[in-house]
Amino acid sequence: MKMKQIYAALEIADHEIRLVVGEFFETRFNILRVERIKTDGIRNKEIVDEQNVTSAIMKAVSNLNTALGYRIERVLLAIPSVNVKRFNKRVSIKLEAGSKRVRLAHIQSGVNEAVTYEPDPDLVLVNVGCIKYITNGITSRKMPLDEICDVLTMNIDLLYADKTTVYSYARCVEQAGLEILDICLDSYAIAEEAAIFEQTVDKYVVLVDLSRQNTTLSLFTHGRLVNCEILESGYGAWLQGFFEKYHLSEDVSYRLIQNNTILLDKEASDSVVYLWSENGEQKKLSEQDVYKEIIHGVMDWFRMLNEACEPIVESGDVRYLLTGEGMEIQGIEKLLQELNASAQIYVPQTIGARDCGLVTCLGLFYSWKAQMLIRKDERISCDLRDVDKSVKTIRKSISDDEGSFTKKLKSMLLNDK
Repeated sequence: MKMKQIYAALEIADHEIRLVVGEFFETRFNILRVERIKTDGIRNKEIVDEQNVTSAIMKAVSNLNTALGYRIERVLLAIPSVNVKRFNKRVSIKLEAGSKRVRLAHIQSGVNEAVTYEPDPDLVLVNVGCIKYITNGITSRKMPLDEICDVLTMNIDLLYADKTTVYSYARCVEQAGLEILDICLDSYAIAEEAAIFEQTVDKYVVLVDLSRQNTTLSLFTHGRLVNCEILESGYGAWLQGFFEKYHLSEDVSYRLIQNNTILLDKEASDSVVYLWSENGEQKKLSEQDVYKEIIHGVMDWFRMLNEACEPIVESGDVRYLLTGEGMEIQGIEKLLQELNASAQIYVPQTIGARDCGLVTCLGLFYSWKAQMLIRKDERISCDLRDVDKSVKTIRKSISDDEGSFTKKLKSMLLNDK
């Protein structure tokens, strides 16, 4: 029997904690539970209130433990793409005399040598990116296991991020009583989920991650994450009119535009989409009201995106891929023609997590799975003994239910008298 592969992925987003538990079962990946807990401890990718963030993580974990029946002990953690730097290291491993066949140990040795590189004391290694293997003059992305050669050469991309940011995020997780299985850049995780690396052999892809406080732009080409930039403008700016003019809360405003936004003037009608009472007075908003409140902010955002990416668009074949929680807002898809290159929205299709806001967490699972090919780390996010105990309890409960109803029904149907 194969060991259960249950993992928990954690993203500390700008206004909430997102914690997803999933299991790899044979060739499938199944979502077991999703928890989202609000936090006010983040400002522009920086943790400003560690206690608030830590408490939110603890609450999310507690909810998961209660629902699943076993305790989450370790998590895969997403790190924001702040001050990301890419460095390439070339290492050569001389194979031992004898078979001269490439073994996994040789590849592990090359990676271990590369990750010792420290380019800047203010940076910390987050991801081992694209690896190219060179054997007998032939370059490949596939591990050349069992190939015969004298020297194995590896070109390894190393992705570093801001040390202060990484340590502050990790500290909150550890203060919540969790162990960190691995860390991964949020942009890199999204690329794994959306299969961006496979799409960039001969073109550029600009990944646009629209969140509430800001927008992260990540450039991919030739199977590599090349650069990341953060624009200090997110969909939260589109909600300002609802706060100031209608005194609606942030969450209510988001749900309003998420489900009732029509961003083409000719299609927005006078139909009422929201009713509420304030100081005994009934108020209402129509499709036209919602359109007028956000359209200027939306168009400013598209213009900002075009200006930021114009040099890249002019240099070659470029495509935009948009995702993140902001892409859950209906109506944005009809404005994609405003961009200066072809574009599409990525929505994950995993059952139980079909939400653009969860794409980073989903990518953490696949990033870890890819690393397992080299690292052979068999740790999971929980204690298997607790999982087995929980499964037995559930089975017993089902059996008891059958005893009280199903068996009686069977006896009635099979009774000849």
